[in-house]
Amino acid sequence: MADPTIQTFCCYHGNGTDMAVMIMEEFNTEIYNSICLFSSALGIIGAFYQILPREEFTQNHRWLSFSAKRGRNIIVWLAVADLLASVGVMTRSTVWISLRNIMPSSKDGESVIFCALSSAFTQYFYTATWVWTLCYAIDMRLILTQKESPLKLFHLASWIIPAFLTAIGLMLLYTPDANCHGRLSFGDTLLRVLPNYIATYVPIATVMMANPCLYVSSTKDMERIITSASGQFTLKERDMIKSIKIKFFVINIVFYICWIPNIINGILLWALWFHLPVKVVISFWYLMAFVNPLQAVFNCIVYRRWSSGTERVILPWRHLEARADDVKSSSSSKSSSYREELYPLLYNTPTNSVNLYKSV
Repeated sequence: MADPTIQTFCCYHGNGTDMAVMIMEEFNTEIYNSICLFSSALGIIGAFYQILPREEFTQNHRWLSFSAKRGRNIIVWLAVADLLASVGVMTRSTVWISLRNIMPSSKDGESVIFCALSSAFTQYFYTATWVWTLCYAIDMRLILTQKESPLKLFHLASWIIPAFLTAIGLMLLYTPDANCHGRLSFGDTLLRVLPNYIATYVPIATVMMANPCLYVSSTKDMERIITSASGQFTLKERDMIKSIKIKFFVINIVFYICWIPNIINGILLWALWFHLPVKVVISFWYLMAFVNPLQAVFNCIVYRRWSSGTERVILPWRHLEARADDVKSSSSSKSSSYREELYPLLYNTPTNSVNLYKSV
């Protein structure tokens, strides 16, 4: 999982008088690592499923449209970041289980290096997932205004911003001697420990605040487009807008479920450090170990097309069936054109223009 408190475990521990070291006395590392292994395994499966190529069918029996490919680009890169983050969690937990000790001793330099590198790896790719999630919402707004997707800018933001935040946060924490459990002054704490919390929680909070606003604006634009294009707003149009709202709501809820425990944990630690409810904090650690890697599983559910018969996952070990069979299967499914969500959830659009609503 991506949590600054767990990352302090990579530091050398001292004589046991530090608060973080005393918390470890009540922390069951075997249960924690087992939860991480289970949830990260599910995360790897979910991310891999999301990355698999797909054939998507439209009611005019065309293959992937321009807008569908545009949406899949963002979703696939989000899944790639999820996959690598889950791999990092699984690798770190596997080694910790074999060592049966999370916090390195004062002379265990190899464990410090491994812990720091694996934590940086995991932190980097989880931060990338947060940025890609924000890029997805931004791209929804761009498609409604018929603007080109700045995919290169999305890539720059999604890979460079996490690198900068991870490097700054962890370098200040671990340098020069990887000793963050000593008796630090208040100024040293602010300089060494706080930046890593900021580098972790600011991107999460940004997505939590920005994405709902972006999706609300996208929904309003969609209502305007449908009304102006069709000249009416009947039950079918209302159902379509309702399905879009539900989809956006679920996407936001999934992100909150996966990452709001991290925000609450950080608030508890900094607000109640001298009167810390240890059992409550540890409970949140177990919860974060479970829900953070599950983001990949939830994403493969909420970012897929919900209508049956509109897409097929191409498994590596299965040969493609004839196109005639695909068309037959697609045409036999129930019509759900007004239930399809707008790009990139709405893949029925034959071109990249959202004003062709009548042809949907």
